[in-house]
Amino acid sequence: MDFAVEGIDCAACIDEIEDAVEALPGIASARLNYTSHRLAVVWRSAADPAAVFAGLSRIGYKAYPFGTDKAEEIERNVSRHLLRCLAVAGFAAMNIMLLSVSVWSGNVTDIDPETRDLFHWLSALIALPACAYAGQPFFQSALRALRNRTLNMDVPITLGVMLALGVSVYETLHSAEHAYFDSAVMLLFFLLTGRYLDHAMRRKTRIEASNLAALKAETANRLDEAGGVTLVPAAAVRPGDRVLVRAGERVPVDGIVVSGRAAVDESLVTGETLPRDVVAGGTVHAGALIHDGVLQLRTTAAGEDTFLVEVERLLERAATARSGYVRLADRAARLYAPMVHTTALLSLVGWLAVGASLHQAVLIAVAVLIITCPCALALAVPAVQVVASGALMRAGVLLNAGDAFERLADIDTIVFDKTGTLTAPEPHLANADQLSPDLLAIAGRLAAGSTHPLARAVAAAVPGAAPYPEMREVAGAGVEAQLDGVTARLGSAEFCDCGALLTGIEAADASFVALCVGEQRALLMIRQTLRPDAAEVIGRLRAMGKSLVIVSGDRPVAVAPVAAALGIEEWQGAATPADKIATLERLKARGRRVLMVGDGINDAPSLAAAQVSMSPIAAADVTRAQADLVFLGEKLAPVAAAIAVSAKARRLMRENLIIAVIYNLFAVPLAIAGFVTPLVAAAAMSGSSVIVTLNALRARGAAKEAGS
Repeated sequence: MDFAVEGIDCAACIDEIEDAVEALPGIASARLNYTSHRLAVVWRSAADPAAVFAGLSRIGYKAYPFGTDKAEEIERNVSRHLLRCLAVAGFAAMNIMLLSVSVWSGNVTDIDPETRDLFHWLSALIALPACAYAGQPFFQSALRALRNRTLNMDVPITLGVMLALGVSVYETLHSAEHAYFDSAVMLLFFLLTGRYLDHAMRRKTRIEASNLAALKAETANRLDEAGGVTLVPAAAVRPGDRVLVRAGERVPVDGIVVSGRAAVDESLVTGETLPRDVVAGGTVHAGALIHDGVLQLRTTAAGEDTFLVEVERLLERAATARSGYVRLADRAARLYAPMVHTTALLSLVGWLAVGASLHQAVLIAVAVLIITCPCALALAVPAVQVVASGALMRAGVLLNAGDAFERLADIDTIVFDKTGTLTAPEPHLANADQLSPDLLAIAGRLAAGSTHPLARAVAAAVPGAAPYPEMREVAGAGVEAQLDGVTARLGSAEFCDCGALLTGIEAADASFVALCVGEQRALLMIRQTLRPDAAEVIGRLRAMGKSLVIVSGDRPVAVAPVAAALGIEEWQGAATPADKIATLERLKARGRRVLMVGDGINDAPSLAAAQVSMSPIAAADVTRAQADLVFLGEKLAPVAAAIAVSAKARRLMRENLIIAVIYNLFAVPLAIAGFVTPLVAAAAMSGSSVIVTLNALRARGAAKEAGS
């Protein structure tokens, strides 16, 4: 059973939730998808959802039976809450800093104690309610961790903020020169910035990934023994039932064609954008779209057993497996939190032991907590992501996943889908120059009156062609019109009496549309073409030292010419989604780090399974959502640009992390030695955050350097 879990704040929640659920009696496994907040639970024996609800409630999480609407509602509420907290912290920080600057300048000139106290109390009136509201994401997470007797990164953050506020109130009550309300608010503002960026990335992926459900037919036309048609929910169809599917409908089940003929869009299965003619004895899968004709199917699989649902399962399994990255970060965080607490506590005890007053010792401990706050660490990666994302956007690449740069910089092998990826997304008329202008104009006007994909390719070859005022479409055959008493037809070879023209013609990578105008006959060749810069980009990628592979659902005879034209020796055709994942697993077993580039729905599971993935903007919604990066336009150049930019982005991320570490190596000993007040600690913490942000800005020119 799948559950939607509310209250997940950071990667630390993954192990906490999975361990708590797996500890319940009868649970075989529990796996949490960090991106979708979807918890998949498997029982060894009879399912007991109530125990899962109760177990999660005990550790501070609220769960619901998983549904797309409920999961999206939870994510939307969390996103809004984080944004409100960020806005409150930012507004409060700006106003408190105005007051603090007045106090700082006044302390070295002529401010009187009464005015200083007034400014401190005004700061308190702003900071206390602002921190109480803006700090909720951290306070709630810290409280939940403490209840479960664990530590996470939010515990030292919470402790530092509360101690800074407490000390500031104490100092204000005693008319001290300094208060540290600005430190607490700035701390929250910088941390909320990093958390909101991370959440926004994950939510964007979740929203579009849910569009896979739109491919499911909710109802089916079931045939009884007498041939009568009954409209029933698709879930009510059983294997062996006969189902009627008409033009324009999506197939609700997996089945074998009993009778009828139709052109079927099976991009879901093969990734091939050209429709396939299906006749009796052929197979179709749930989610396929009938372009024309009528089919009667005998159901072989329905409901949760269909191919479409299997694609969903593969997608979810692959996405969940990717959580290893956040688990690694969480382990580091678990070490950091107790180290910070121990350092602050030892500073407090040490200074008391050498005779310092409690007031002085507490101030030093607070300074240690503030100066060790992981603001620079929290911004080191998101800041580079934002700047590099802008650079890639200008180069025609959109970022879907926050850690895509790091993973993309590691890849040594690129696996391409063929149709719509290496080739242009839309087919085109390949032999237009061999037709007379008059015949081409007639074909364009006939094609403009049809919605068939092949007809769209013909119409595109005659820009501005208007359909004839009186046309007739024959289902499964083509269209016709009367031109000055002469019949003009566009469609299948049989419909246009052009069967003889097909004799001896072999073009595995093309489809043919026939045209007849009176006694004139012609064949229109529709085929996919390589993206305009495909050969050049493949050469650039090869020069970068990348191994190149093509894995396509299209026929091997159609894949071979493309592989030969691009000089790619390793290729595979007729690959199902499971085959593509198996290929990726074999490459991984050989130590390869793989970038998958694909556009079809059938590519979505393999995109999720690859180390990193890309898709063109024209890809299906679910495929775009699963891809870590999406590229725009008809060219393949953004793929090479993304790889080049990722290398620089990763280098900047590492530099930022080194800056953060060096900052701590110098700042923490000074704080422990008592040379740093909480105010200076907050300034140093903010300064380190500014430095990593400025360093991240160097990623702006990465796309131009890549030559895209």
